[in-house]
Amino acid sequence: MREVNITSPEVGKEHTPSIGEFVKRYALPFFIITLVALNIVITNNFLATETLWNILLHVSTTALVAIGMTLVIATGGIDLSVGAVMAISGVISTFLLDYNVFVIIFITLLVCSFVGLINGVVISYVGVQPIIITLAMMIAGRGIAQVLTDGYLVSFSHPSFETLGKGMIGSIPVPVIVMFLIAILVYIALRYMAFGRYVEALGDNESAAHLAGINVKKMKLFVYVLSAALAALAGMIETARLAAADATRIGELIEMDAIAAVVVGGTLMTGGKPRIWGTILGAILMGIITATFNMNNIPYSYSLVIKAILIVGAIYLQREKKF
Repeated sequence: MREVNITSPEVGKEHTPSIGEFVKRYALPFFIITLVALNIVITNNFLATETLWNILLHVSTTALVAIGMTLVIATGGIDLSVGAVMAISGVISTFLLDYNVFVIIFITLLVCSFVGLINGVVISYVGVQPIIITLAMMIAGRGIAQVLTDGYLVSFSHPSFETLGKGMIGSIPVPVIVMFLIAILVYIALRYMAFGRYVEALGDNESAAHLAGINVKKMKLFVYVLSAALAALAGMIETARLAAADATRIGELIEMDAIAAVVVGGTLMTGGKPRIWGTILGAILMGIITATFNMNNIPYSYSLVIKAILIVGAIYLQREKKF
């Protein structure tokens, strides 16, 4: 009897990405490459090594905050308090200048992590919406930082601490090295450890994650503490770079740039898979946009419009099609 092959002709064929999937996957690198090409033409010395390192230097603090924001958003939350945490971090670190740099970093991270702990406890155990408690903490945290300094700029000289913001290893700025090291560590944790699966599961379906045995409350708590710790590290880098703590300006509106980097980088605002390297590229894109306007003497306000358009475009690409 002749054997009949009932295998579908589609089996074994590779999935061909649709136009929408192709755009989602390559839009961010395309925008970066296009913007770099444009700057090569219109911006003097854009390809100079010093210029490129300066862009990454200014991106580093946004990227660190955005890494923490990526984890929070991936769990279906939001953290608007990161800018205030940066301000608190800058102020606290100046109170510890009598100690060595490692003590300064450790105690500052510890104090600022407490802000994330409060956020996490109220969100996880009290049931308050993330946007409400983190908005309250954004206002209160900035106020606390200003009260601690009486609203004045606090300048200082502490060479070893300033290395955190102004140091170089070879020709590479220390903050850039810190940014990539943190990104690599978080990526490894997300890619190769249970932590990554838990974060993604929590963002996809919190109820299902709970039924699967994941301690949802502790995971949320940990993510908000980590977000605060990364914001604190960014605050110390910014303070060390300026050799001054300005409670009013440090971290001002950085939560908006961080959220923009996360969204443009491909992490869904509804939660799910965190895309750390997409976030880093998103932060770099925002940095290049800012540098383009600054280096060509175009008012900074125009760059905000471009960033807003990119955010809307990214959210549009992420939408779920309804039939």
